[in-house]
Amino acid sequence: PSEGERDGVSLNDTDSTGTSRERRDSGVGASLTRPRLRWPSFRTSDHLNQPASSLQISSQSAGQLSLLQKFSLLRLTAIMEKYSMSNKHGWTWSVPKFMKRMKVPDYKEKSVFGVPLFVHVQRCGFPLPLCLQQALSHLRSHCLDQVGLFRKSGVKSRIHALRQQCELSPDWMSYEDQSAYDVADMVKQFFRDLPEPLLTSKLGETFLHIYQYVPKEQRLQAVRAAILLMPDENREVLQTLLYFLRDVTSLVEENQMTPMNLAVCLGPSLFHLSILKNETLSPRSIQKKYTTGRPDQKDLNENFAATQGLSHMIAECQHLFQIPEEMVTQSRNSYMEAALMVPPLNELCKAHEDDEDVEEEDEESSYHAHLERLIQNLLKEAKDKGKSWMSRPSSDQTELAFKKVGDGNPLRRWRVSIEVSASPTEVLQRLLRERSLWLTELQQEKVLETLDKQTDVYHYSCCNMTPQPICDFVVLRSWRTDMGKGSCALVCVSVEHEDSPCTGAVRGVVLESQYLLEPCGTGRTRLTHISRVDLRGRSPEWYNKTFGHLCVNEVQRIRSSFLPLDQSPEAKV
Repeated sequence: PSEGERDGVSLNDTDSTGTSRERRDSGVGASLTRPRLRWPSFRTSDHLNQPASSLQISSQSAGQLSLLQKFSLLRLTAIMEKYSMSNKHGWTWSVPKFMKRMKVPDYKEKSVFGVPLFVHVQRCGFPLPLCLQQALSHLRSHCLDQVGLFRKSGVKSRIHALRQQCELSPDWMSYEDQSAYDVADMVKQFFRDLPEPLLTSKLGETFLHIYQYVPKEQRLQAVRAAILLMPDENREVLQTLLYFLRDVTSLVEENQMTPMNLAVCLGPSLFHLSILKNETLSPRSIQKKYTTGRPDQKDLNENFAATQGLSHMIAECQHLFQIPEEMVTQSRNSYMEAALMVPPLNELCKAHEDDEDVEEEDEESSYHAHLERLIQNLLKEAKDKGKSWMSRPSSDQTELAFKKVGDGNPLRRWRVSIEVSASPTEVLQRLLRERSLWLTELQQEKVLETLDKQTDVYHYSCCNMTPQPICDFVVLRSWRTDMGKGSCALVCVSVEHEDSPCTGAVRGVVLESQYLLEPCGTGRTRLTHISRVDLRGRSPEWYNKTFGHLCVNEVQRIRSSFLPLDQSPEAKV
């Protein structure tokens, strides 16, 4: 039996008469059956033989993850309607509330504590600031044997000092000679101070209901579905924390911290229980509760569910972030159409519907023609001031805009421009041969094949936040230094190559990565970067919120790499 049949709830649930159960209008049904478009240059897979690694959330394309979230919403709604106690308002969870836009503060006065996770992604590329990642790494390497870790309190003054150091230096902290209990308390305070709980205000109550009402044998299925619906940055931080807490419990004989003990200590910080309660209670109920001075039975039940739930998630963490095979099977054609399969060189142009003669060309002329089209498109898009480009606020003399492409892929095309204190040829050299000077997360790089004096196949990999896998890319690169008026250009697009290393990394897809370098005064360059990249494991909503900021960060690092060390932003921290 499939996983859904084994657990008693299927996406195609039927009632006792055998007729299809009427689906509540959750706003996702139509999109699951809507005809899907194919986008050029990237073929789709035609089989379902998935290796285990491809069923991890971190391996999904943006299109696949968007589809899986819709199926998860249907599955979770079916489970909760079947088991959750109804209230006078009924089951009110629906897609439009997930898509509601809210204006948020800019948090310029804060660096680490009290800052939303997506703002951290916009600033440093990771949902956990580096100083918090370093704190977890320090605890994992040096402190797992400490008795009562996360249960015993640290010293307030020392914790406050640690917080201040993190605020002043969010990208680097040394915890050498610090008390394990001080560092652990600081980590707890980070999660407690988040403007929204890690499990989110929207889903926090759902997690509590799962552990209150759903039978034990179906909880894993329900929790998986709820986790898929979390914002990507929250889900990644949850995975990082759960894997860390699992490592703490691996030394339980020394530190005496079982999953349940850790859940008691950390549950309130992750669920923000008091906030959730106050949002759902009437003023009269709140007054009554504080008058009696004791929690009511509902409070006790929710606290127990939070503790039981976090304990279960710690124990099952390795299974929570996988895509159920049954869900992939039931979404079959739509799921595989949303998979970005990178073409080899000789197939790079065949998906272009308007290029009737491409298949008649040999491999070399085929990819050369495709690269020439990319360069012409770069020149066009870099200068386009039309209404299709939507400007976005940016910082530090940087221009940012995006446009919707409409080729079936949900990712937007982003354009960012900046002036750099170097000539176009110098900037081109830095982009091609000196990536380590501006790409801080670069791990490895290698030219796999030189095709001609201005074209190669290049492989590079970037580190990620533990335990997320390393992300690597194999791209066809081509550059021009004869564009006229001293301008240069570089275009990159993902290809499949027989010599690409099998490192166990998740292979990202560069749909577009293009740089136009134009002189704008003596020894200065106007750099325009156009980018559209699927990093895997993130939904379209994540890209809409953060990818433009990551593009801005990248070009600002390129600019900073030409500044004297004492003038770079890093020197001023």
